[in-house]
Amino acid sequence: AAFAVFTGRANCPYYAKAELLADYLQTNLPNFKVHKIIHHPDKWEQWLHDICETNGWEHRQSPIIWRELLDRGGKGQLLGGLNDFLEYAQQYYAITSMMLSEEMLAIAEENLQAHLEIVKEDEEIKSLIKPMQIWITSASAPICYHLIPLLANGEVFGMTTEISIHLLDTGQFKEILCSIVMEAEDMAFPLLRSISKHTERDQAFIEADIIIVLDDVPLNLEVQSLENYIREVSEICQVYAPLIEKNAKSEVKVISSGKTFVNLKATMIRTYGPSIRPENIVAIATSWESTAKAMLARKLNMNIAGVKDVIVWGNITGSNYIDLSHAKLYGYESAIWGPANFQRPLLNMIYDSEWIHSEFLSAQSTLGSRVSRCTGMLPAHAIATVLRYWYHGSPSEEIISVGILSKGQFSIPEGITFSMPVRFQNGNWEVMTELEINETTQKVLGRLSHELVQEKLVALKEIKEMHPYEAE
Repeated sequence: AAFAVFTGRANCPYYAKAELLADYLQTNLPNFKVHKIIHHPDKWEQWLHDICETNGWEHRQSPIIWRELLDRGGKGQLLGGLNDFLEYAQQYYAITSMMLSEEMLAIAEENLQAHLEIVKEDEEIKSLIKPMQIWITSASAPICYHLIPLLANGEVFGMTTEISIHLLDTGQFKEILCSIVMEAEDMAFPLLRSISKHTERDQAFIEADIIIVLDDVPLNLEVQSLENYIREVSEICQVYAPLIEKNAKSEVKVISSGKTFVNLKATMIRTYGPSIRPENIVAIATSWESTAKAMLARKLNMNIAGVKDVIVWGNITGSNYIDLSHAKLYGYESAIWGPANFQRPLLNMIYDSEWIHSEFLSAQSTLGSRVSRCTGMLPAHAIATVLRYWYHGSPSEEIISVGILSKGQFSIPEGITFSMPVRFQNGNWEVMTELEINETTQKVLGRLSHELVQEKLVALKEIKEMHPYEAE
């Protein structure tokens, strides 16, 4: 079996004649199949050049016709142009075309009009499908490089949601952004409508649905004081927040991630962007959560996926507390077995309680160094996971730790971004205030709250000293 591919310029009379003869052959010969491809006159020359270069053909005019051998594979067999096809039809099927020049021209004009209408219709349909606009700041960071495939493969927002990604960074990183854009385009994700670079801040966040803030200040307290670093973070947020208010969509979701000051970034964006919905500004704690689960799973010699409900409290990239009092184990091999949903309290299964206090809880510096040494895969996965939960809901009854604006839950002071347990459902999140907090944890939360309150006060003080009128 074989079929012929007919392709030509939409307004070409010779293509029109070849097409009519091909239709006749297809109608009257059971084994003759036709596939037609029409191109706009403006795009024809480039397309012809590319197809000939790909297949090693020599052909210069419209139409170009070739045979595809269905049981072979590889490139097709070039037949040539109109005269070659007429000769082929005469030789193999003793059929000739009697179409006159006037008919050829009329049909060519009809072909062009039909092609233009189809293109216009496609463009109109495409314009109705609005891609989700995702902006990533400090986009030269390794996290961004790992994050793009996770956002573009359809698993985060769904296999029917197209996205456009905008990479924002300063001019000095222009070449890195260009490389990321080219590589992402080469990967040809079906759902990635576009990816672009931006180095002009005043154009940032236009029509943004999601903004992922990756800006970091590398800490070196031997070089300058903590107050100076806090001021840097606050100044970045003072630039971003008004732009988000001005350019982004009203329901924009703002994600704070990175290695330093993720809580403070979320707090200051809310402070300097009061019209941004506070519920839509979150800080990512999932990297700490998953690293803690991995340490526990290794200790228990079990699958990491079976460790659930480890809570990260407090200042995610500062002083935080890993709370195991609600943690559960699923699929843990022990004397008692149960169905897939059977779970055991983690603290009951770790008989070496000394390890909990001497190594795990005191090893949060080790935990912290593991998180801070990440090359980008772990934090990128953490961002993608939280976004997936936000849009599609988190597993029922499972605890997820997220840095959110405190409204006094668990006796935490209001107005700071504090990591606490939440669940996602119906496109929103809610704090799991029904969890019982023991006295020890409550004391720790008080200490962690004090640190974040002081951090916020320093940020506001530093900005006020530098810009006394703007900070009022």
